[in-house]
Amino acid sequence: MSAAQLESTLTWTFNAPCQVPDDVSKTLISGETVLHAFKTIRDIAIFTNKRIIVRDAQGLTGKKVETYSLPYSSIKMYSTENAGKIFDVNSEVELWTMVGHIKINLGKDIDIREFDRIISEAIL
Repeated sequence: MSAAQLESTLTWTFNAPCQVPDDVSKTLISGETVLHAFKTIRDIAIFTNKRIIVRDAQGLTGKKVETYSLPYSSIKMYSTENAGKIFDVNSEVELWTMVGHIKINLGKDIDIREFDRIISEAIL
């Protein structure tokens, strides 16, 4: 997969905090703990003390699941942008990693400054 393909593939919108699904909990390694979880329309992003896990439900039924795992050690730089007032309702997070660029849009129910702290604590 080329960097351009990877970049266009890894864009998500996190809408609200949520619970961690059982199938993801079973994949955590020894010493790994969940810090936060956010849902998209059908997907879930889990932030642990070691990595970001994105559970991507696919197909009509959502039974086929692809899982992305991004160790914090691969994040080289990040930026956050708070939402505007009237027409700009999403905040944005951008991650520059060893494998490419990832963009995350945050819905109005997610505090951008809390999200900023989550990323900072994980990679600094």
